[in-house]
This record gives sequence, C-alpha cells and structure tokens, in this order.
Amino acid sequence: MFKSQSFSSLIEVNNANLANTSSELINGLKLLHENQWYICGNLVLNEGEYPHKGINSSPEDLDYQLLVNAALLLVSEKVDQPITLTVGFPYGTYRIYKERAINYLKRSHRVEYDSSVFSNGSKKTAIVEIGDVDVVPEIVGCTIALRKGEEKAEGNFFVLSCGFGTFESVLSTDDGIIEQTMISTHGLKYAINIVLNELEKANYLEFRNAHLLDDAFQKGYIILNRKNIDLREMRKTAIKAYYNEVISPNLRNVITDANLMKTNKIYLCGGGLYYNDLVDCFNKEFGDIAQLNYVADPASLAGKGYALNSLRKTGGVKQSSVGIDIGNATTVVVNFNE
Repeated sequence: MFKSQSFSSLIEVNNANLANTSSELINGLKLLHENQWYICGNLVLNEGEYPHKGINSSPEDLDYQLLVNAALLLVSEKVDQPITLTVGFPYGTYRIYKERAINYLKRSHRVEYDSSVFSNGSKKTAIVEIGDVDVVPEIVGCTIALRKGEEKAEGNFFVLSCGFGTFESVLSTDDGIIEQTMISTHGLKYAINIVLNELEKANYLEFRNAHLLDDAFQKGYIILNRKNIDLREMRKTAIKAYYNEVISPNLRNVITDANLMKTNKIYLCGGGLYYNDLVDCFNKEFGDIAQLNYVADPASLAGKGYALNSLRKTGGVKQSSVGIDIGNATTVVVNFNE
C-alpha cells in the first residue's frame, strides 16, 4: 500500500566533486539551493564533516526547505502532478508554522541536483508542482495512520510518540482527539545530551553534537581516540533519567484515572521505540494497567498518516497523494503503490 523512503535530516555545505560516490539517488542527495551546493541524507553521513539541523525548524529555515526539496525529488518521477501534500509539525509549533508552511509549499518547486553523485550524469532539474497543501499536528498524523492504515485501530486509545526532538501524546476517540491530552515536550535528544556530557568528562569529542552522537547512541558504542567505548550502560542510565524526568511527569496529566476509564489501550510510536531501554520504562509504569501496542516501523507512522490525509483530500487519488515528515533526525516521504 505505502511506498516509504527515509533519509537522515542532516545537511552540510559541500562543493566537492562527489562523482560516483553513491549507487542511487536516495544515498546521493546533493542539491543546489540559492547558488550553494548542499549534501544531505545518507550522503552527508559519509562525506560530511560537521553536518547539522536545527530542532523543530520553521518553513523559512534553510534545512527545512532543503529537506523538503530532497523529499520531493525522491517522488518526482513516481507521482502524478500536481500533487496533494500533507506535512506536520509538533503540537508546540503547529499553529505558529501552519500558514507559513502552506505559503512556502503550495507552488511549483524547481529542484536542482547533481546526478553525477550516483550516475554518469551532471546537474539536472526536477519540477514538482504542489497543487494543494494540508498541515496537521504530528501526533494527529500518527493517529490517522493508526486508524486508516495497517493497524486499523478502533475505539478510544492513547497515542504516545517519542522522536529525536519531541515527545508527544494524545487521547484519540471515535469522535476526534481530546485537546487537553495533547502534550509536546523534549525528545530523545535529552537522553543523548546526558551521554554527550558524560563522555566529555574524559574525552575530546571533536565538536560532536547530539545529532552526530545519535548514530553511536543507536549502535551502543563509539570510537574515540582509537578506543572502543561501550555506551550501553550509559545509554540505559540516560534513557531511564529522561523517562523519569521528562516523559513520566508529563504523562501524569494525560493518562489519568479518569482517562483510563475511557480506555486502557496505548499505542507507542516514533523512532525512540527502537530502544528496548525506553520500551522497558513504559512497560514498568503502564504494563499492569494498560494494553501497550507497539507499531511496526514506528518512525514512519506520521509520514504514512500524512499520506493518508492527502489521499482523503484528493478523494482517493493515490497517484497524486504524498506525505512528508521532516523529522529532527530522519525525513520520511510516503506515497502509494498502485
């Protein structure tokens, strides 16, 4: 049903000749933006020196615009134009950025890229016409995917989403969402920064930031000064501290006795759910009182919800319905298979 593609949200200026350094477009994203070449996605993880991305960027920010263009390029030859596009933002910035996003996105986009990175080509241009745009809160996108996607969720249920930049929640009912249960707070970056600060006590980190430590955080080890440093215990401690100091206190106002009388079903999603240490924290607090559901491919759930929202707006026209999730760690673009 879905065709989902994802790539790192990191970007960096790069004017080097990178001919034939990748085998396909998704691994060779080098785009021209305002007369400057940038690499992003998986290419920047291999060729970048100090890749970066702002947390919860606005539609006017360079990284947001560049990542949108990269996502549009990936689907430019796979969809019918003009496309109907849905994007989202964390609940905390949704109202601020909604109109700005529509104003930026709803037009013809000229995406210039260097095809020599992954082929024998040269500079090329793709034109992507966006005919209609909708913007929804990220947690609502997750809810749409749960109800209308593969899960086919019914009735009342909580949705908890933990990503790199934000943690969000909502209580969804058959009649809609309950506004007072929507929270938006720190994401997994909080835990990564704990490990970063711990490592800095005894190591020179060569200007690494939380984004650059994310990969090592996932793998559970890092090479520093030619030494292999095991991060697993440090990571477990940091995630537990993050859960106890950020997630659990915020959920006390959401998963209340009164709301648990409405439902005890909880869906957990977001890239943070790939960490068993975080899953264990949820199980410890809610395992005895709630039915915890872990979705497949949790990092792409919001993007699938956006695509389904576009499908609704087109009246069911799959070939022109697209969803793009500009995440703080990963960008996901979703369209539909025939």
